[in-house]
Amino acid sequence: MMTEAGQRVRVAIIIPSCSGGGVTKVMLSLYQAMTQQGADVHLLVLENRGDFVLPDGLQVHYLYQSRQRRLDSRRRMARSVMDLQQLMALLVATGGPFDLILSNTSRCDRLVAACQWPHTHYVVHASLEETLRREWRLGPIKYYRKWRWVKGLSGKSLITVSEGIADEIRQQGRITPAAMQTIYNPFDLLHIRQLAASPQPALPQEPYLIHIGRYARQKRHDVLFAALKLLPEAPRLVLLSNHPDKVLAAAEQAGVADRVLVPPFQQNPYPWIAHARALVLSSDFEGLPTVLIEALACGTPVVSTDCPTGPAEILTGALQPFLVSRRDPVALAAALKATLTAYPPCDSAEILTKVAAEHIAGCYLALARLPDPGHQ
Repeated sequence: MMTEAGQRVRVAIIIPSCSGGGVTKVMLSLYQAMTQQGADVHLLVLENRGDFVLPDGLQVHYLYQSRQRRLDSRRRMARSVMDLQQLMALLVATGGPFDLILSNTSRCDRLVAACQWPHTHYVVHASLEETLRREWRLGPIKYYRKWRWVKGLSGKSLITVSEGIADEIRQQGRITPAAMQTIYNPFDLLHIRQLAASPQPALPQEPYLIHIGRYARQKRHDVLFAALKLLPEAPRLVLLSNHPDKVLAAAEQAGVADRVLVPPFQQNPYPWIAHARALVLSSDFEGLPTVLIEALACGTPVVSTDCPTGPAEILTGALQPFLVSRRDPVALAAALKATLTAYPPCDSAEILTKVAAEHIAGCYLALARLPDPGHQ
């Protein structure tokens, strides 16, 4: 894709680390789809850490080669802003200015906002209100830091990954964005299905359910395990997580360790998804849950809590009955039981027609043609 001056559109995608979480995977899909459309895309990573191995051939730049434990302190913050500005200045000097800058997660947003670059958009991946409620339970210091990040989004150009997030921001009135639009996360559906067909000798030979998610209170493993206890006849539950040791310890504490299988981190989770009887999401809140769409693309039935936000935009039509109230193990168990009996065809899911990577990349690249709402 070219600018009006006939130059390739330059894009900087900024992420906090190379963890195996949803943000990393989503932005890598976007990187690849934009590149296929002719954009000059660069990935800026704050910290070179995490289990996820980036594909070869990416234009990736690390701000730091290790974890910066005091990134939130005032002195460390100021230094990190200077370091990020210097890295960006080097990239601009060698290739020209960026037409589109995408910041992801609070860890990146605070640094990027302090740099005051034009053509910057902040991608909101989860419910802001639910995020604040969670931080409130963790204590006043954590809440204040997250509240400061949320308030800092006021006056910025926001990209929300679901309509639910955008609706919540408008209804709450906590912040006033300079601009806001919803762009779903990109999915290379053909590539997902190709990866799902890859041989995986470690797959269980017996039927199994699957849950994929980092170990965090938001994911509500406790609700998941309570539902499993209500289904003694259900298959074993495979848990793919960034912290297998912590997940296994939680399963032991819940008394279901003998009903679960916790493999090590999987670079390619799609064979595990494709061969599962069903994928279950038990979260308190999300943005646009990647695993639900990936499972449907693999032809795997899904059950999810109707949490804010995202699941209700994914499980529509004939799939809507498999949305259940959050924090309700009984309802979750009942939906899982029904799923194991009968489930509508997954390839009919309407969401799959809305998230094709090439379409989503085009939506993002179109932002490079628009006036900069944050610098008018």
